[in-house]
Amino acid sequence: MPIKRIYALDALRGTAIVLMLLLSSPPDKIFSALEHAHWSGMTIPDAAFPMFAFAMGAGAAVSMSRRTPSTKKILRRTAVLFALGIFLNVTWDIFELHFFNVLTPENFFDVAIVHGRPFGILQRLALTYLFAIFLARAIKNDTGIFIAAVVLLIVSSAGFHVYAPDNPFAEEYNISRAVDYLFPGANHIYEPTNDPEGLYGTIGGTASVLFGYLAGKILIDTAPIRDKIFLLTAAGVIFFIAAGVWSLTDIVSKKLWTAPYTLINAGIDALLLALFMKLADVSIAEKFLRPLKVFGTNPLFFFAANCLVLDVLIFTPSPTEELGLYLWFYQHTTQGLVSTEFGATLFCVLWTLLWLPLAEFFYRRGIVIKL
Repeated sequence: MPIKRIYALDALRGTAIVLMLLLSSPPDKIFSALEHAHWSGMTIPDAAFPMFAFAMGAGAAVSMSRRTPSTKKILRRTAVLFALGIFLNVTWDIFELHFFNVLTPENFFDVAIVHGRPFGILQRLALTYLFAIFLARAIKNDTGIFIAAVVLLIVSSAGFHVYAPDNPFAEEYNISRAVDYLFPGANHIYEPTNDPEGLYGTIGGTASVLFGYLAGKILIDTAPIRDKIFLLTAAGVIFFIAAGVWSLTDIVSKKLWTAPYTLINAGIDALLLALFMKLADVSIAEKFLRPLKVFGTNPLFFFAANCLVLDVLIFTPSPTEELGLYLWFYQHTTQGLVSTEFGATLFCVLWTLLWLPLAEFFYRRGIVIKL
């Protein structure tokens, strides 16, 4: 018998993947609200990654209510996600070297191995899934899981303050950067100052998955939908209050995955789940939310497919051979329409919509690609 999917959870996953597709590779300057915050603060795209982690936790709660995964299965999924992340990193390196006509065994070894980056979005999802599911499986009690998530945030926060008490979150000197330089090393991180998907941020990321796990427990509870909506809404408000209090000592930062950042996003995600549950029975709203639902049935597939297709288009020479096809399409469609920001943002919207027919096809055929 096919497993009945939870509308609100699919819609939340879909929201995360739509944000990722929309803002994965802006061809030019887009509206500032759609750009990642440089260091501290938070903008719309900064909600995508933790939303995905939160939804992963919620999905794990739903799955574990039917069958507790074995250690072998948990490790296998972790390995698959991590390996896929590495594959996407290496694929980018190969296409980039080929585009500039410098793809040789020596150059590939230097770029992909000597200076290759082992971490990324899927790699962090793999690690946070691993740690969170083992914790949830071991603790089992919801109160204990919540306490574990809070303790993780306390440990993460304390690390910043103990390592650099005078300025814990300085961009040039913080514990997250120190861990990055220790492993995987300065030659293997995304930016000179830190890796936004480095090891230390996995502590806060694991808390995000655990909060999502608890939200998933609410979704599968036998209580009336009205009560579930109330609990999720109350949780969202509490998360926001806690984030506000914690932000008195810690900054809100995606690159560091700080405690206030984790709590703000948990609040957003809990409220979105409540909203989607409320709208699921409203026929008009359900039609408008359908794209989120269809994307949410195969989120990891569309994330990976988007990365691979972008690799091809960005590094395939255009007819003029002066730039890749991706930018060439942009220049010949929406560039400069109304303004630079409007044209670039519209191109991102159109790029996202191009994936919708495939998502709809998968949904209608019942195709679910599990990673």
